[in-house]
Amino acid sequence: MGKRLDSFRGSSALYGGNAAFIEDLYERYLVDPECIDAAWRTRFDRLRRETANASLVAETPHGPIRDNFRRLAQEPCAGATTRSNACLDPAAAERQAAVLSLINAYRYRGHQVADIDPIRLRETPHVVDLDLEYHNLSPEDLDQVFNTGSLYAPDRLSLREILAIVRETYCGTVGSEYMHITSTQEKRWIQKRLEGYRARPELDSEGRRWLLRLLTAAEGIERYLHQRYVGQKRFSLEGGEALIPLLDELIQRAGRQGMQEIVIGMAHRGRLNVLINIFGKPPAAIFNEFEDRIQMDWRQMVGDVKYHLGFATDVETPGGIVHLVLGFNPSHLEIIDPVIQGSVRARQRRRGDRTGDQVLPVLIHGDAAFAGQGVVMETLQLSQTRSYGTGGTVHIVVNNRIGFTTSHPLDARSTPYCTDVAKMVEAPVFHVNGDDPEAVIFVTRLALDFRNRFHKDVIIDLICYRRLGHNEADEPAVTQPMMYQKIRSHPTPRAIYAERLIAQGVLTRAEEQAMVACYRESIEQGVVTARPVLCDLDRRMRVDWSFCRGTHWDQDLDTGVPLERLRALTASMLRLPEGFSLHPRVEKVWEERHKMAQGDQPLDWGYAETLAYATLLDAGVPVRLSGQDVGRGTFFHRHAKVHDQKTGESYTPLQHLGPHQGAFIAIDSILSEEAVLGYEYGFATAEPHALTLWEAQFGDFANGAQVVIDQFITSAGVKWGLYCGLVLLLPHGLEGQGAEHSSARPERFLQLCAGHNIQVCVPTTPAQMFHLLRRQIVRPYRTPLIVMTPKSLLRHRLSVSALEELTCGQYQVLIHEIDPIDPAGVERVILCSGKVYYELLEARRARGQTNVVLLRIEQLYPFPKQALARALAPYSRVEEIVWCQEEPQNQGAWDQIKHRLSPLIQDGQRLYYVGRPPSAAPAVGHRVAHVEQQERLIGEALSGHYNPAMNQRISPQ
Repeated sequence: MGKRLDSFRGSSALYGGNAAFIEDLYERYLVDPECIDAAWRTRFDRLRRETANASLVAETPHGPIRDNFRRLAQEPCAGATTRSNACLDPAAAERQAAVLSLINAYRYRGHQVADIDPIRLRETPHVVDLDLEYHNLSPEDLDQVFNTGSLYAPDRLSLREILAIVRETYCGTVGSEYMHITSTQEKRWIQKRLEGYRARPELDSEGRRWLLRLLTAAEGIERYLHQRYVGQKRFSLEGGEALIPLLDELIQRAGRQGMQEIVIGMAHRGRLNVLINIFGKPPAAIFNEFEDRIQMDWRQMVGDVKYHLGFATDVETPGGIVHLVLGFNPSHLEIIDPVIQGSVRARQRRRGDRTGDQVLPVLIHGDAAFAGQGVVMETLQLSQTRSYGTGGTVHIVVNNRIGFTTSHPLDARSTPYCTDVAKMVEAPVFHVNGDDPEAVIFVTRLALDFRNRFHKDVIIDLICYRRLGHNEADEPAVTQPMMYQKIRSHPTPRAIYAERLIAQGVLTRAEEQAMVACYRESIEQGVVTARPVLCDLDRRMRVDWSFCRGTHWDQDLDTGVPLERLRALTASMLRLPEGFSLHPRVEKVWEERHKMAQGDQPLDWGYAETLAYATLLDAGVPVRLSGQDVGRGTFFHRHAKVHDQKTGESYTPLQHLGPHQGAFIAIDSILSEEAVLGYEYGFATAEPHALTLWEAQFGDFANGAQVVIDQFITSAGVKWGLYCGLVLLLPHGLEGQGAEHSSARPERFLQLCAGHNIQVCVPTTPAQMFHLLRRQIVRPYRTPLIVMTPKSLLRHRLSVSALEELTCGQYQVLIHEIDPIDPAGVERVILCSGKVYYELLEARRARGQTNVVLLRIEQLYPFPKQALARALAPYSRVEEIVWCQEEPQNQGAWDQIKHRLSPLIQDGQRLYYVGRPPSAAPAVGHRVAHVEQQERLIGEALSGHYNPAMNQRISPQ
């Protein structure tokens, strides 16, 4: 373009023979005036002002400007001294404009007729926009020379040559979609790479031979496993073998560009192939998994199927050693996406990698899952946000053209491509024919370079097929007869490429056959077949959970903080920038916290929680808190982030405690539960020494992330041996707000409890919250912590603490009776948890009852059996032990803990249930009905008039 621009400046700036070029320049000016030379920008600004319609803007038709170009084409040309510089007549100018329009049509729609389907399941559509006639051109114009405009080619070519370039670039075995991107810079960068290389890589003979070796390995392991383990599931990669050279090229090029770590997430399709041929997992280890020869303590772990397991290794690249991680993944396919992103973010934080230049996320998808599962969209939405972005992800879709065996593309999605969802974040999409491995290498280089240049997501749609069924025991022809007729007669990608290289003289038939034999021999000997795998490396930047091994959940420790330190931290927390204008309601919160620090006012929940974070930060512990309204707090209680009422600027006091503090971030997340919780889980697994918390706006909303809870948070430890210290804050309590704003579903978490896999706690005082959050870090034992946090208790006059309660002690798994009641006069012991305690307490005091004691169980799991036994000991003669809850009988804790309570019931005692009757919904939707139910259950618990329909005798065990 510079050459042409100089030519223009040397003659008439508006030389009519260059009308087409000027129009193309003007098109770019309309999109982004800053992308063109300042002199031309000035001319176009003036030209627009001189047109009849002074209000012309970029989005409107620019007919007046085009007419002006045509007029210029007819005027005598100053400085035109040669035939090549002769002015164009109006018809020639029209044809020139048509050629530029045709080039753009190929950029927009060439992918629709590209040769990207290896088994040609669909007929190539007729795209009218690509016809010469559509642009008022004809075969007679093919040998006419035209200006090539912005095409990356010589300035002037014949139409025949131009068509050859755009067809080779856009209609070959790569179909490119990028014109939906609004950034002119990004589009021009992609155009330059595509058109400059004609969508082909530069590979020498050795590069082609290496490519064939990788395809040989990809095909070889599948054939070997198919013969050795007949009928066993392995979710073969056959048909999509090009994934192996794709990943190899991606890793080597990323290492060359300075990447230190690559974290990969993928479902089961092709996973074993990737483990052996990319990660260098010893084939013998895979064979042992097929043959169930695995050494494992089944009392500690249940394990998982081989195609769900993760792996980590180090490989050599031209730029140095790269650490590879393959995340563990359940059968819920795309649920791994946000988990990998969170893990990458934690690794980037540890390295100080703010731009994503050192740690790369790679996600490998299936076509049907990418189009069908909502977590894909949610994860894409996170990609460009401030606190969830990872510098861009390389997405690889292994596109089998079929979901499950019975799926048909017309039933799998409503979009032309399975990748169309990615366009919402303006990610470029490169569809590539899996039978052309050289095109796959080109697209891989292009995608990685785009990601590293613009730090955005990019999609490689590897279009292939599945030679076998959904699994190896499946018969796909039953439901897909036509597809599998084609597949069975279709040569493998390796066979196609081998024939191509032999025809080109790159290698001989004997050499090609020797590759097959060599790989087979290596596999049979159990030799690692991937690139050199390294060990004994510097692991300072790696995830290290060794400090957790051998620890136990009930270790005694003091989580208190000296009073002087608490007050000093409070002063730092409440210090605001000069002139910062708080909202009046927040200003009142600040005044109250000053009083709390001085001991003039009891502590509330928001202050105690924030102090817990401050003390950890002060010790150098990073704290990450995310959720849909965590900065302020859904219930206007936290105010970890405040906003200047005059400027709108935000300020986070916990980021300004001292020069050596840990990093603090409070993220008001997108309106997502599944992806955000998955992200935070991934972050927590890769950041052992940080406190990572996710808060649901209401506890009920955790329903939207149940897959993350079931498949990762509660079971990853026993399936895969993974540690995680993630904290879930779930507001819980029945307060007349209806079915969807009441229950955090404690019964669901308790149902998933076993083997000390998680902690489920229900703190009832601010001091308890303080000690609980600190315990999660101060204690070396790590398991996910589920906290049923309060709503109305946040401002309850009795749910307060003294500042001194934070200076010593620890989280109490059970709290004894607080009123002076003589055990000898007690007739009834009420066990409860959460908010209902305060309602029982107030009602008992109002009645003046001294024959009932209240014991609060603050940790529902691991269940405090010994602590409860000691608490019940003084009341051995009491006949009635009551479990009181506000949730319906089939919900809440009752059904999950009654078997833990019954062994503590002694002879002559009986255990009763008091609460709401069973219900299909968590709560009623009307305030009047709620109050009536609540008063009835409180009265029943205190009076001893139990509902016989809800009580059966539970005998002591």
